[in-house]
Amino acid sequence: MTTETITHFHFCCGLGAGAKGFNQANPKVGNLEGKFECLGGIDVEPSAIRDFKTLTGVDGTLMDLFTRDQYTRFHGKEPCKDWKEATPADIRKAAKNQTPNVVFISSPCKGASGLLSQQKSVTPKYQALNELTLRCVWLMIEAWKDDPVDLIVFENVPRLATRGRHLLDQINQLLSFAGYAVSETTHDCGDIGGLAQSRKRFLLVARHIEKVPPFLYQPTYKGLRSVGSVLDRMPLPGDKHGGAMHRVPRLQWKTWVRLAFVEAGKDWRSLERLAMEDGHLRDYVIMPEHRNGYMGVNDWNESMGTVAGKSKPTNGNFSVADPRGNGFASKYAVTHFDRSSGTVIAGSTTGQGAFAVADPRPGMKRQKGDSYYGGGHYGVIPWDSSCGAVSAAASHDNGRWSVADPRLPKATEKCLAVIRSLDGTWHRPFTTLELAALQSLIEPEEYLELDGLNDEAWRERIGNAVPPSAAKAIAEVMGTTILLARSGETFLLSNAPVWVKPMAIALSIGDIQ
Repeated sequence: MTTETITHFHFCCGLGAGAKGFNQANPKVGNLEGKFECLGGIDVEPSAIRDFKTLTGVDGTLMDLFTRDQYTRFHGKEPCKDWKEATPADIRKAAKNQTPNVVFISSPCKGASGLLSQQKSVTPKYQALNELTLRCVWLMIEAWKDDPVDLIVFENVPRLATRGRHLLDQINQLLSFAGYAVSETTHDCGDIGGLAQSRKRFLLVARHIEKVPPFLYQPTYKGLRSVGSVLDRMPLPGDKHGGAMHRVPRLQWKTWVRLAFVEAGKDWRSLERLAMEDGHLRDYVIMPEHRNGYMGVNDWNESMGTVAGKSKPTNGNFSVADPRGNGFASKYAVTHFDRSSGTVIAGSTTGQGAFAVADPRPGMKRQKGDSYYGGGHYGVIPWDSSCGAVSAAASHDNGRWSVADPRLPKATEKCLAVIRSLDGTWHRPFTTLELAALQSLIEPEEYLELDGLNDEAWRERIGNAVPPSAAKAIAEVMGTTILLARSGETFLLSNAPVWVKPMAIALSIGDIQ
């Protein structure tokens, strides 16, 4: 078996998830085996560049790809004095002065996202952001105009095909003029990557006709998995082995209550089935109407929707009906005096086994001379009283080290609560680490901690990422095409369809749009 190196480079690389997927690909054609090598990536976010090195093992380049005019329109001010526009020479330098075989472009999608209103999408700020699509393609073509890139992948949100149609038309013209066959299509990252989320994306693929004559075939369809098949392999949320990214988000108490009443697989609208009195729920106040998906709870056995940059319980289907809530309910169980206990184990440090008993005998009626008597065990101090001397081992169970606090949490204050829902599960938000696993950034058993200490920033970078499993699937077929070209073949006997959009011309020899 002869190993062939296939290089790849990434514009707007983010934390490097797409590049990680490409590195994992292992295409084979005859006696040729492809090994993908990352030449680097470019992004404007410093934390993303640091994550890029963590996920790919390759240094990324911190670079702003805006033109001066785009920078001014997006930020609403002129750039600082030491700012400069990126040039084709800067792009080549970022790629180690090599020509990559594959270039992956995943420019910011906020301007074309359905989460942004049409009114905002046409403002100068977001039009400048959308124009990065065309800017990246132009820089790529100019950087390697003397030695064109073999294959190009350009991915974005599906709505770019309508909101950014004028930009896509210009991109098609640029690529066609540079000698590329181009095809626009859409795909679901979940289907081709075997993910537990449905993530539909717009995809433009381009093949340099002279350098790569063979067809480019579609990735194999793998289908969606359930979220439970991924999460069940992970430690319970809050487990120390999961690290800082596996914390359960603290929510308002009323949010926990509402989540508990949302039926698995549905969203906040299922609250409408609850009994009403005088226009209000019997026990608590419900929120006003929100868009579809608000307070959504995913069924454990079903796949979820797209992981977004801001994946919170109150802005989409970003909670899960976790059947493992019983794991919490069984901890520190108190056995009835007239029933059998759990298994006696060496040490109930986890609260399992024969942990405690409800002893009806008056053994706690201590008198002078008895142990515990006068020690104040489980004692509660009134709010307006002073306490005794604070000891080094002060704890709720060895003295008067609890207080009667009159400041009860308000319904709007954030807390952590485990509420058993009507279906017997714990309706809770996904942890940040779980979102990373659903994106296939890691295997469920793996540990991950991204740059920084901010869950919101972590979630945004995770939600903006290209799932590595989907990127790997794309890289496999692209690597196969490149290996065919290197071996002199122009055709592969395969039952996989040629990569085209529905009702479009195949991306084959001589097809230039």
